[in-house]
Amino acid sequence: MIHPTAIVSPLAKLGRDVRIGPYCLVGPHVELGDDCVLHSHVVIEGPSKIGSANEFHPYALIGGKTQDLKYLGEPTCLEMGDHNVFRENCTVHRGTTAEIPTRIGSHNYFLVAAHVAHDCQLGDHIIMSNNATLGGHVTVEDYAILSGLCAVHQFGRIGRHAIIGGCSKIQQDVPPYMIIDGNPAATRGLNLVGLQRRGFPEDAIRALKSAYKKLFLKKDANLALALSSLKATHAASDPHVAHLIHFIEASQRGVTR
Repeated sequence: MIHPTAIVSPLAKLGRDVRIGPYCLVGPHVELGDDCVLHSHVVIEGPSKIGSANEFHPYALIGGKTQDLKYLGEPTCLEMGDHNVFRENCTVHRGTTAEIPTRIGSHNYFLVAAHVAHDCQLGDHIIMSNNATLGGHVTVEDYAILSGLCAVHQFGRIGRHAIIGGCSKIQQDVPPYMIIDGNPAATRGLNLVGLQRRGFPEDAIRALKSAYKKLFLKKDANLALALSSLKATHAASDPHVAHLIHFIEASQRGVTR
């Protein structure tokens, strides 16, 4: 179902039951999977490979050219999974080089005017609230929540099941499972309610509480020593705590404490 006012390139590939509303523009080398919906005034540029059952609300720009000044004009790409929702005025940009596309997983929800910059790598079940902004090359793990008007510095990482408060300024990596808030941002506690809602068992939550106390309760404590102390405890055998430890040890920008 394509509205007569929509413009769809003959080089675009459309799956079954795609609906394209009034005044939409679908460019060349765009692939739309089955059951995608473009409500109206949506622009999708390519090369972009988009999975099934994605929904795009008015004035979203998906697959736009990177804003990276290093871009030399070669074909670059956006890759997207299934069942994502993009509300009004969202923007998602393609990668800067042909080797690394911008990637978005599945079951994510992007609220009004959320921005995903070039070369970002997003997992599944992420929520970006109104005007949340990712700089280039940001990685966001599964189930992270970014509240309204928060801004993430380029090359940053957001850990799984973390929640970032509104208007927060994120300059360093956000540790998984934690609540981050403020300008400058700081770790405020364990994302207890979020973990309970997602069915984390009590023993896993107890282990993560222990890890939080070791790593973040004393902001002036040496992080390397705190990690060493945590590894010597029973909590370190929990797979979620092990992921937290690995995330911190792999950090290049430092971790928000």
